Amino acid sequence: MDTSQDFKSLQDKIQAALVATTRTVNQIANEDLSFLRTANPTNGDRLDEHSSRLLSLATEVLNAAANANGQKPITELEDVEDTDIQWSGIVDVIDGLLEKADISLDEYTGRVKRKHDFPEAAAPSKKAKTNDRNEINWRRANIMKPQNAFEQKFNNFTTAPWKPILTTKPHASVPLEESLRIIIDENGQEQYTHPYEPEITKLEYSPTTYAVRDPIPYQPIESTAPIWVDTYEGVLEMLEELKQATEIAVDLEHHDLRTYTGLLSLMQISTREKDWVIDTLRPWRHKLEVLNEVFADPKILKVFHGAFMDIIWLQRDLGLYIVGLFDTFHASSALEFPQKSLAYLLKTFVDFNADKRYQMADWRIRPLTDEMLYYARCDTHYLLYVYDVIRNELVKNSDSSSPEKNLIEYTLERSKETSLDRYTYWVPDSATGEGGRGWANSLLKTSIRLDGSQFAVYRAIHSWRDTLARTEDESPMFIMPPTVLMDISRLLPSDPKALWSLLGGKCAAIVPQKLDELFDLIVKAKETGVNGPSSTQFFRTGTLDNSMAAVAQREFGQKEKVEPDLPPVQELRSQQSQLFGPIPVSSRWEQAAAPLQDANGQLIPLPWTSFVQEAAVSAAHQEAEAKALQKQRAADMIPLVDPAPAPAPAKQEPIVEDNEFTLRQGRKRKLDKVQPSDDSDDDDEEEEDDDDDEGGAAVESQDMIMLNEDGEDPAARKARKRAEKKARKVAVRAMKAEAKRGRGAARRKAAAENGDDEQPFDYSTAQSVLHAQRVAANEVVVPKGKKAFDPYAARMSAEGPKPARRMHGERPGKTATFRK
Repeated sequence: MDTSQDFKSLQDKIQAALVATTRTVNQIANEDLSFLRTANPTNGDRLDEHSSRLLSLATEVLNAAANANGQKPITELEDVEDTDIQWSGIVDVIDGLLEKADISLDEYTGRVKRKHDFPEAAAPSKKAKTNDRNEINWRRANIMKPQNAFEQKFNNFTTAPWKPILTTKPHASVPLEESLRIIIDENGQEQYTHPYEPEITKLEYSPTTYAVRDPIPYQPIESTAPIWVDTYEGVLEMLEELKQATEIAVDLEHHDLRTYTGLLSLMQISTREKDWVIDTLRPWRHKLEVLNEVFADPKILKVFHGAFMDIIWLQRDLGLYIVGLFDTFHASSALEFPQKSLAYLLKTFVDFNADKRYQMADWRIRPLTDEMLYYARCDTHYLLYVYDVIRNELVKNSDSSSPEKNLIEYTLERSKETSLDRYTYWVPDSATGEGGRGWANSLLKTSIRLDGSQFAVYRAIHSWRDTLARTEDESPMFIMPPTVLMDISRLLPSDPKALWSLLGGKCAAIVPQKLDELFDLIVKAKETGVNGPSSTQFFRTGTLDNSMAAVAQREFGQKEKVEPDLPPVQELRSQQSQLFGPIPVSSRWEQAAAPLQDANGQLIPLPWTSFVQEAAVSAAHQEAEAKALQKQRAADMIPLVDPAPAPAPAKQEPIVEDNEFTLRQGRKRKLDKVQPSDDSDDDDEEEEDDDDDEGGAAVESQDMIMLNEDGEDPAARKARKRAEKKARKVAVRAMKAEAKRGRGAARRKAAAENGDDEQPFDYSTAQSVLHAQRVAANEVVVPKGKKAFDPYAARMSAEGPKPARRMHGERPGKTATFRK
């Protein structure tokens, strides 16, 4: 049988089985499994049997894939928790399969060449060799720690102020003994002063720094080779040549993963003619202090790029200080370059592409690869030429008359400030989380909020990790990454096996060895944090210096906002309303009691307080006040008009029959003049009724203003007015009805006298309907005595028919076609 056909049938069989299994599993919810096990024990046995079979098949498939890819096989998966524990290994196997599938697809489509397409005699490329070597040595290279062989070791547990390690002070204007004194820094901590602070502060740069000069071309990198310096004799030979230079370029390579404080692993120094690469991991590294004869010489300009950390590393590890610094990073900021990295400067001015993959390499490995050595020397080989170009740009764009526009002076001042930085110990406070490598800054940068127990566990593990890192001389990041620390704090594992699954092979090897110790710490912290504050409550408290504003001030140098002095509350009060002015809104407010105030007079009265106070008055008291007020008003009233005479008794009107009428029928105003009818009478009647109503309302309003001198009851007076108004309306309607009947009789009498009665229809002379005469389609039947209507007569003239009138023309604007 064909191999492809055999694989096709096997693939279809496996795929069909997987699809059927998946469909069956999806029919049962995970939440129902416990109920099914309880309802029928047989279901539990079958579920366990099928789960074991699936895990066994998954183990066989994963091990087969691992063997095919040359990876480490995984152990037997017995339950779901084993899957969590070995999840990283499972992911590695699956990633290997996917990567292999991608490579096969690329080879099949022709995007990359197959391996057998390359000539066998061809030498491997440097890039491939570099990647293979770096994959082994980067970040977690399993090598001996070079710090263990140092003659002067670093103390990770000291809490005293860090004292500079230099023993001599070349080019000093103040002796070393007088330069080292203890001061209190801005954080309230004791620190030693900078040994070269007087020399750096009073430094005056060479006049050549302020002049425009032609850039000195760099030496071809192919024709020169770097000088490797790993002996003290070699350092002294290099020092003699450096003393003859006027500018040097310096760069450093640092490692901070497999040590607590960090390691200065490599130093590169370049002049106009030569490049040196110094091994700073030698046991006698403290003797490199002799380089201060050049580094502290104010006559020699030291060119760095981004020296804010290089200055710290040189002080801490080698006791070296820079006097006469020119930082091209500050120059890039002054010139407002779009990017300020060294790679951008090399690409812009030299057209050199720096391979920054080696920036995170493990620079502790010895010997260095050719590619790593090439990368190290290129950073300083071109830097002096870049300095020449940037210096000319700074001088050309500077205005010495304006401090804000003097770019060269700005760059030099910022460089002085950078060289004055001092190294201090990392001393985190476990209670407040402040200090170097404290938990407060890292927790504030995340959006996760922890409750009391989680917050206590986070602080306890953070402190435990820091102590373990100091003991093992490893970085806290290497001991336990922040993601694992946060996962443990959020999930709070209930047993050591769950804690093991959270570690996931991402921590140092010593952490699983201390698994029981770590779990006991979590249990104790969880119990003590039940009644403790959450992370949000902790950062909201103002008793500790850990607020967001304090952290921002420490990190970014922001000044605290000074609250303005507010005037007293009494000065902000107004005695009258800005809306109503001096006019009181209600007389009741004027009689209200004084507003309530506390001892300091900080309460401002509101209008509704008077109503609340008056609500306590009894109903009887309110009624008595109302009667007294009514009597007072009656005594003070003055008649405005004469009282109306007593109405005459209403006469009995004849019975009026109901007639049709229209309520405000809409019509044109010209209709009354052209075609009078009975409807107009009805409208007139309505209008008169309305006028009568308005008149009655006016009279009534006048009556309401009149004073009630005879003591008539208001209800009886209102009923009498209604009766008089109704009587007047009935009389008016009767008069209108009589006038309307008179007009109808007059019209009928006039029609009879004129003889305009219609003649009856004569059927004898009418045309037969069944035998009517046929009329042509185009013939127009015109009744006798009438002229036929010609629709074209108006459009005819002596010359012929008139042209059609112009219709709506085109309008200016855009035109468009709408399509479906």
